[in-house]
Amino acid sequence: MTPTFAADWRHGLSLFGKPELPSGFSHFPYVNESAPKGGSLRIAAIGSFDNLNQFTIKGNAASGLGLIHDTLMTGSLDEASASYGLITEAMKHAADYSSVSFRLNKNAKFSDGSPITADDVAFSLTALKKAHPFYRAYYADVVGYDIAGPHEITFRFGQQGNRELPMILGQLPILKKAYWNAEGRSLAETSLDIPPSSGAYKIVKVDAGRAITYQRRADYWAKDLNVNIGKNNIDRVTYVYFGDDTVAFEALKAGEIDFRREFSSRVWATGYDTPAVKSSTMVKETVTLENSAGMQGFVFNLRRPRFDNIHVREALNWAYDFEWTKKNLFYGQYARTGSFFQGSELSARGTPSAGELALLTPLRDKLPAKTFDPLFENPVTDASGNIRQNLRKARALFEKAGWTIKDGKLQKDGVIFSIEFLLVQPAFERIVAPYIKNLAKLGIEAKLRSIDPTQYQNRITNYDYDAVVMSFGQSLSPGNEQRDYWSSAAADRPGGRNYIGIKDAAVDALIEKLIFARSRQELVTVARALDRVLISNHYIMPQWHAPHERLAYWQGLARPANMPKYGLGFPTIWWKEKQ
Repeated sequence: MTPTFAADWRHGLSLFGKPELPSGFSHFPYVNESAPKGGSLRIAAIGSFDNLNQFTIKGNAASGLGLIHDTLMTGSLDEASASYGLITEAMKHAADYSSVSFRLNKNAKFSDGSPITADDVAFSLTALKKAHPFYRAYYADVVGYDIAGPHEITFRFGQQGNRELPMILGQLPILKKAYWNAEGRSLAETSLDIPPSSGAYKIVKVDAGRAITYQRRADYWAKDLNVNIGKNNIDRVTYVYFGDDTVAFEALKAGEIDFRREFSSRVWATGYDTPAVKSSTMVKETVTLENSAGMQGFVFNLRRPRFDNIHVREALNWAYDFEWTKKNLFYGQYARTGSFFQGSELSARGTPSAGELALLTPLRDKLPAKTFDPLFENPVTDASGNIRQNLRKARALFEKAGWTIKDGKLQKDGVIFSIEFLLVQPAFERIVAPYIKNLAKLGIEAKLRSIDPTQYQNRITNYDYDAVVMSFGQSLSPGNEQRDYWSSAAADRPGGRNYIGIKDAAVDALIEKLIFARSRQELVTVARALDRVLISNHYIMPQWHAPHERLAYWQGLARPANMPKYGLGFPTIWWKEKQ
């Protein structure tokens, strides 16, 4: 049966309503449409790389590979949920969201001059789903496609009502079918061969494991499209690899690196007292964005039986002294995170609303009773370092879970409670060490282990850890990615992002409600319910967030005066001043 389409061909999509910019808009409002072209940019990367194919679960892909792959559509950094045509010039979706059609720009070409066709688009989806479990989950509801000609393709969905699916198909990176189908090549395998580019840049130099350089393409077919005006301004972008972040910071100060996002409160407070910053030769600034801070925290692996207990997980939170850490280690720079959608309207608050109760009540037998109480708030201390009361609370929770002190050790059935904190950033050791001291007061044998990035990635891929530090970024319109974060189906899939190992029927049900929300208000209500359930189960021990981005860069690198609401746009909307 032929689907009924919601509208004729259109220039853009929004999750709810219409995109803000009209057809034929001149450029995104936040770019500098007169930004000069030219110059070079050096960015630090940590560790090493052995792969130019970021679409496989194997190996360590080089940084910056997104520069060479265009997508069907491109998002606006000023809108929470809107995308506009890039490789596709127009799109339309069925009224019941059972399919989406894309009409490709007939001028679209790969870097080798060959046209981008509907066959390449179909291949890209099929190959990505085969090559990586993330794409397999992300596009799981795409069940087929129909090619109407060299420049038109329709994707069919297994379910109706998923408003996000047309938009996330717009995020599909487009790969050259003939290249990847050649004998001896597979998107599922690592490769140091340079692939054809569909994007604004191409790879021009590779020093495996040490550096990779991208060159802006003079022959890029889309350079004058409205969605690209004021973008892709820098001629050469090089990612230089360093063994750890301390060395990378020294490289910035020595002028070997041009730009740095600072993630260390200590370095931000003490490391930039340099002549370059004092003379403004190096810019040190903060940029405030309006997007959600998401969630960063200690992830305790539920695949390890000792963590698969709600009382144990809550107890571990009571042993953490954030206020002392903020005062003594963070220079007062951070706030404690209390929501998986921190800083947005999606955050749960207080007691469940009527709308949340309508979602939660049918799941009551699958939820902790306190889900229906006022929202759990993280424990607070006086920052003195004396947290005896909190430790008593933690000890009582451990006893509820059957863990008791014997011979000075927390034990159950003769097994001592132990935790290994697996780290890839040595700078985190000073933050975890005071927490380990508090855990020791509970009789827990806890230790740190820092390993190199390659080993770390392998262990993360196979969920081989007790505890790690993880961040879960959130957009203002969450959807299909929540399956990869929290769903039962993702828990045992290697290479996924359910790092916690959650298998919870109530969480699964709310994720599906979120994905199929029919209005913005419904999405907000479901997100708050999901947030409440994740918090009530203590699935993560929240850490902290900064209220702004902390940036340092050498004079000559420039950005728009009016930055977009929801991202830095680096390096795409930045430029180098003419000398």
